Amino acid sequence: MSGSLTGAALLRDATANRGTAFSEAERDALGLRGLLPPAVETPERQVARVIDNLKRQASDLDRYCWLMALRERSELLFQRALLDHLAELLPLVYTPTVGQACQQFGRIFQAPRGLYVTARDRGRVRELLRRWPAGPVRAIVVTDGSRILGLGDLGANGMGIPIGKLDLYSACGGIAPGSCLPVMLDVGTDNATLRDDPFYLGLRQPRLQDDDYDALLEEFVSAVQECFPGVLLQFEDFSNRHAFALLARYRERLCCFNDDIQGTGAMGLAAVNSALRITGGKLTGQRLLFVGAGEAALGIATMVKAAMVAQGLSLEQARERCWLLDTQGLLVAGRPGLPAHKQPHAQPRAPLADLEQAISVLQPTVLIGASGMGQLFSQPVLHALARHCERPVVFALSNPTAKAECSAQQAYEWTEGRAIFAAGSPFAPVELAGRTLVPGQANNAYIFPGVGLGLLASGATRVSDAMFFAAAAALAAQVKDADLASGRIFPGQDRLREVALAVAVAVATTAWRDGLATQPRPDDPELAILASMYRPGYPACAA
Repeated sequence: MSGSLTGAALLRDATANRGTAFSEAERDALGLRGLLPPAVETPERQVARVIDNLKRQASDLDRYCWLMALRERSELLFQRALLDHLAELLPLVYTPTVGQACQQFGRIFQAPRGLYVTARDRGRVRELLRRWPAGPVRAIVVTDGSRILGLGDLGANGMGIPIGKLDLYSACGGIAPGSCLPVMLDVGTDNATLRDDPFYLGLRQPRLQDDDYDALLEEFVSAVQECFPGVLLQFEDFSNRHAFALLARYRERLCCFNDDIQGTGAMGLAAVNSALRITGGKLTGQRLLFVGAGEAALGIATMVKAAMVAQGLSLEQARERCWLLDTQGLLVAGRPGLPAHKQPHAQPRAPLADLEQAISVLQPTVLIGASGMGQLFSQPVLHALARHCERPVVFALSNPTAKAECSAQQAYEWTEGRAIFAAGSPFAPVELAGRTLVPGQANNAYIFPGVGLGLLASGATRVSDAMFFAAAAALAAQVKDADLASGRIFPGQDRLREVALAVAVAVATTAWRDGLATQPRPDDPELAILASMYRPGYPACAA
C-alpha cells in the first residue's frame, strides 16, 4: 500500500495516507507511532467526520473547497467519502457547484492538480506529458475552457471540469484516480474580464485561432498516443467552433469521444425512452423541439433520429419529428450563414423566430432546453405546450442551476402537474395537489463513467456510435417502476456505480461483438468488470 514510505513522509503522501485508520501494528511497522492521535478509527468514523465538517460549512462553494483540501491530504478518504455518499456529494464535486468553482478558480486555488499545456508549449508537449509522475495513465479528460457548462469562455479556470469529471470516473466508474489525468489546454481566453482579473492563473492573451490552434491540438493528440498508448481521451467543454471538428478528426484515430455531444446524446435518448414508459407512447410518434442548437441539443437530436430510423422511420421522417431552435430562430434550409454542424438538422419550411409560436405551430410532445438561457421556459411557453399535449416531457438541461430553462416547481405548476420533468441541475421534490413529484437530474454522470470503464475493460481501439446506443439502452433499463411512479426518469444517484457497471458491460460487449476490442472477452463480463473496479484502499466497498 505505502511502498517504501514511512513516518511523516507517508502521512504527507495523499495517495497512501490513511490517517487515523492505520492500525496499531501498522503504526509500529511504518514508524507512525507518536505522529498520529492514539485513537484507531474505522473508515466509517473518518467519513462521518468528513460529512459533519461539510455540514458546518457556510456554502456549497466552501464545501467544495473543503473537499478539495481533503483530497490533498488523503485521496483515499476523499474517494471513500465520495463513494459512500455519492448522491449527497455529487452536486458538490460536479454540477452545479463546479460551475461556481470554475468561475472562482483563481481565488480558491489551493494546490496544482492535473497538467497544463499552453500555447507557449508548442514543440515540447511530449516533454510535458512525460513529466506526469503518476500512472499508468488510462483516462484523460481535456478541455480548452472555451465553453464551460453554460458559462462560456472561462479559460484556464475551466480546469475544474476535467478534475470533476475524473472524480466521477473513479467514484462511479471505478477507474483508479492514479490512472486519471485532467488536462487544461490553455490557448488563451477571449474573456477580457478574466484577463484583467489579478487572480487569474491562465495566459493573459486572446485565444489561438485557426492553424495555430489546430497545430497545438495535433501535437497534443500525437503526444498522447505516443506517451500513453491505449489511453481513453475524452474531449470536454470545447466550443461548438471546435468540438464537432475535433471529434470528426480524431475519432477514427484513437479511442476518444466528446461527452458533450455523444454522452449527452445517449443520456437524452435514455431519458426520452424512460419518459415514454410513463406516457405509453412510442419514440417514432413523438415530436421533439430542441431549444438551443449546440453540442448537447445536436447530440441528443442525432441519437434520437438514429433511434427512430432503427425503429422503422426513414431518415426524412425522423428529421421531420426533430426540430431545433437557436437564437436566430428555427433551423430551416437556406438560412444564411448556417454553420456546417447545424446544416444536417435544418429543414425546408418557413422560418419561426419565436419559441411560443414554434410550440403552437409544431406542437411538440417533448421540449428540450439546452440553450444556456435561464428561465427561457416561461409560463406562457409551458402553457402553450400543455394546451396540446396531455403529458408534456420537459427537459431543462442547461447548467449550472441559474442557467436552467425553468425550475421543477415551475414545470409542474405551469402544466398542472402533468409534465414529466428532468433538469441538468438537481431540484428538490415538489408537493402539488397532494402529490409528491420527484424530478430527475439529467446528468451525464449516468453515461460517461460506465462508457469509460467499458472501453478500458475491453481495450477498445475506437468509440463507435453503437456503443452509445448500447449505453443509452443500459441506462434506460436501470430505471425502476418505483422511479417512474414518482415521476423520476433516472435511477437514484445513490445507484450511479451500479448504473456504471451496467453501462460498462453493454459498451464492452459491443466492442467485443464489433471487433473493436484488444482484450479477450471473459466468460462472465459483468463479474470481471466488477472485479476490476477501483475501491479506496480500505475494506471492500460494495459496487
